[in-house]
Amino acid sequence: MAEELVLERCDLELEANGHYHHTADLCEKKLVVRRGQPFRLTLHFEGRNYEAGVDSLTFSVLTGPNPSEEAGTKARFPLSDAVEEGAWTASVVDQQDNALSLQLNTPANAPIGLYRLSLEASTGYQGSSFMLGHFTLLFNSWCPADAVYLDSEAERQEYVLMQQGFIYQGSAKFINSMPWNFGQFEDGILDICLMLLDVNPKFLKNSGRDCSRRSSPIYVGRVVSAMVNCNDDQGVLYGRWDNNYQDGVSPMFWIGSVDILRRWKSYGCQNVKYGQCWVFAAVACTVLRCLGIPTRVVTNYNSAHDVNSNLVIEYVYDEYGALQHKESEMIWNFHCWVESWMTRPDLQPGYEGWQAIDPTPQEKSEGTYCCGPVPVRAIKEGDLSTKYDAPFVFAEVNADVVTKIQKKDGTKNESINKSLVVGLKISTKRVGRDEREDITHTYKYPEGSPEEREAFERAKHLSKLANKEETGIAIRIRVGQSMAMGTDFDVFAHITNNTAEDHICHLLLCARTVSYNGIVGPECGTRDLSDLSLEPYSEKSIPLRILYEKYCDCLTESNLIKVRGLLFEPAANSYLMAERDIYLENPEIKIRVLGEPKQHRKLVAELSLRNPLTIALGGCTFTVEGAGLTEEQKTIDLLDPVEAGEEAKGRVDLLPLHVGRHKLVVNFESDKLKAVKGFRNVIIGPP
Repeated sequence: MAEELVLERCDLELEANGHYHHTADLCEKKLVVRRGQPFRLTLHFEGRNYEAGVDSLTFSVLTGPNPSEEAGTKARFPLSDAVEEGAWTASVVDQQDNALSLQLNTPANAPIGLYRLSLEASTGYQGSSFMLGHFTLLFNSWCPADAVYLDSEAERQEYVLMQQGFIYQGSAKFINSMPWNFGQFEDGILDICLMLLDVNPKFLKNSGRDCSRRSSPIYVGRVVSAMVNCNDDQGVLYGRWDNNYQDGVSPMFWIGSVDILRRWKSYGCQNVKYGQCWVFAAVACTVLRCLGIPTRVVTNYNSAHDVNSNLVIEYVYDEYGALQHKESEMIWNFHCWVESWMTRPDLQPGYEGWQAIDPTPQEKSEGTYCCGPVPVRAIKEGDLSTKYDAPFVFAEVNADVVTKIQKKDGTKNESINKSLVVGLKISTKRVGRDEREDITHTYKYPEGSPEEREAFERAKHLSKLANKEETGIAIRIRVGQSMAMGTDFDVFAHITNNTAEDHICHLLLCARTVSYNGIVGPECGTRDLSDLSLEPYSEKSIPLRILYEKYCDCLTESNLIKVRGLLFEPAANSYLMAERDIYLENPEIKIRVLGEPKQHRKLVAELSLRNPLTIALGGCTFTVEGAGLTEEQKTIDLLDPVEAGEEAKGRVDLLPLHVGRHKLVVNFESDKLKAVKGFRNVIIGPP
């Protein structure tokens, strides 16, 4: 009788599997593979090798604390020549000396997560079991049978594998790109993403059901949306919008997700302070890409927060153009969320593809602060019954704005405000390039088109369907040259009279600092013209000077100033309003990389920024990070103040770990100039 089969060791073939599964950065110390795609392992036996017909080998895989075959979190399967699609199978690839090379197949709908792999070997009546090791299973956008399959290699590279990108901020008229280090394959991040799933309330309530449902990207997307904010759970980020961030980190300071996720872990899964929409979206993007779901960050300009679902945001001003009471319903200058690519077998055909997921805590969905996934196509069609949270996302890009002027006697006049259109310039990073792509057309039909009207009728968007009256007089806010931080500049109220009559009007022009979520701060410029004469078929441009000394102390880190013009014609008792958000451009951070950019060879980055202000900058720091270039974030503190017109300078050492194209992302902070961002692409060659 043959002697018992004894396993000496199991080689999980980390390098080969990492290459074929696009997980090389994750496979340096442990096995990480994508579902629906075979992976290799080699069993080394003592004494003798496996003999077919003599030995019987059975494998078992388990995930989660309560694995079961019914839930799909446990499987037992023999070594077999038959490869069954959609099942766990093991087959022989090669046999030499005492080594047996095997191929394991995983179902394309298996739950993702950490698995334990073991082997039962039996020879006749003798049997032994061996623990072979652990592996992590991810979603697979390269596998046609996976719910997250993407057929474009360029898109898979961008939306799954790319570790850096841009998030768009500023205003619809001046879009500002902010570099971001997603870092989904950086050391420890995958473990943190799995930990995030394991502290979610659904896991704590019923771990077996939660682990089973991790087979669905819809479910995982919804869990991640809830866990990136900490409103109902041990989530990652604490949201704050009141400009008081002294007991944490200002949301504008962050330049990447890695530092945030590592802090969350080191704090024992206690929230990290503070986040705002782009931080929530960027961290969600890191987690979802890390788990294998194709994801991108999108920005919507003039984004509506509609609480009562009537698709109308109403603003009431007094006769001097001051907002009457703070509303929970607001128009945000911009708002960021993510889109993830997946099929929707739970919905009607045609709703697969990009799904909007919004992790910023705004409104509850099924009792939890999360939003989505909802098909972007359903938003475009006005199909508001679609899961999940279609009405809220539809309002973000389509709500109507109604402006009313409340007089001293309490009566209200509706004012015409054509300058505030919700849902503009919806933006994301273009595939493979450092450029913006406008994706507004994926959310909205062209304005005034029959398809747009049909979508509004389907959504019962009555306000948008009503005919708006036209006036012969119009006002809009214009700007001159680009406006740089620290300068004085002019803005203009541009008024046209397209009628054959004279009009005598009262113009109020006011500039106030504003946060990106629409909350206005103190006044920083005003002008009041009580008898403005408008001749027939004429144009007038009225300047308003905005001084640095007026805005310097009240500007938020969003660098935004809201200019509002209110034109009142007493004879007609009519009001016209125009507004514009002005973004003040920060100075450029110059980055020079010295040395030969090769793997494992030290480089030096020289950083410099010229102080554009008329006063000295104190407390200056540069913060630097970049996946593949630095293992962790680095900070350089400048000891001396930087005088007006002088340069702030710093040097930082880099040690590139990976070959390829990387981004070095930099943030500059000081007492008077904050959250200045810069980046440099660095191409690292082989050693």
